[in-house]
Amino acid sequence: MKGVVIKSTGSWYTVLSENGVLLDCRIKGLFRIKGIKTTNPIAVGDNVEFEMENDGKAVINKIAERKNYIIRKSINLSKQSHILAANIDSAFLIVTLAFPRTSAGFIDRFLLTAEAYHIPTSIIFNKIDLFENDEALMKDLNTFIQIYERIGYKCYKVSATKRENISVLQALTKDKTTLIAGHSGVGKSTLVNAMDANLDLRVGEISDAHSKGKHTTTFAEMHPLNYGGFIIDTPGIKELGLVDMEKEEISDYFPEMRALRNNCKFNNCLHLNEPKCAIIEAVEKGEIATSRYNSYIGIMSGEELDIAYQS
Repeated sequence: MKGVVIKSTGSWYTVLSENGVLLDCRIKGLFRIKGIKTTNPIAVGDNVEFEMENDGKAVINKIAERKNYIIRKSINLSKQSHILAANIDSAFLIVTLAFPRTSAGFIDRFLLTAEAYHIPTSIIFNKIDLFENDEALMKDLNTFIQIYERIGYKCYKVSATKRENISVLQALTKDKTTLIAGHSGVGKSTLVNAMDANLDLRVGEISDAHSKGKHTTTFAEMHPLNYGGFIIDTPGIKELGLVDMEKEEISDYFPEMRALRNNCKFNNCLHLNEPKCAIIEAVEKGEIATSRYNSYIGIMSGEELDIAYQS
């Protein structure tokens, strides 16, 4: 029998079978995914085969090849990684410019990770109803949108509470498997509930002391949408670190840098302080946003390469 994993609690997996039945499954023996060292051999979104045993329990015995996955550092101190979800058609990065504020650096690290794992990503600016009359924040919003749309990312202004542009998100997610990510408090669960009221996901509160969200989702879980498709809700992210990337390839995942990398004088240019670097020249001319280049410099410093992707 075949199905898709919609929830994982560590030792047990909830599988939605092809005939629409939910089953609690365990794995038999040790699974090893070729070339990937992770704490979880099976992830939400995995297509699996399972069988019923004599005791009436379901056992997963095969995982289908993944078309993609998104991975993070394990939150423990081991050097292993954790697959957050697999077989993703697209991702929504939920961003708020206030209550709480999402930094450009965080946005860029997520986009880089999504590029590396071939996951098309849209940037969803939520809670716009909270600062529609704030000229400074609206100016920031328009600047963000200009920067990211210029390099090919679709940006959408939404309000989950006022249902602004919710129909647009419904159209984008119909019959697809979409990963939802962002800081705690940006309104991921509220947004998903607005897209499909039948889900009724638990919504957290914002901490008054720090204007940051309190975690309500503690692990990734996939929810079927009543209009077709699936939403993968993920834990709120404090920091986003990169896994198994060499410094030489980081610029490949910045679309605006990738387009110019062959114009540098040196084939092994890291775009830091080398002479006749096409990337640095583009930054100086305003063709590449300074904030994007600063994110690149921060990642290349090495520290972000090992920061945990935490809930």
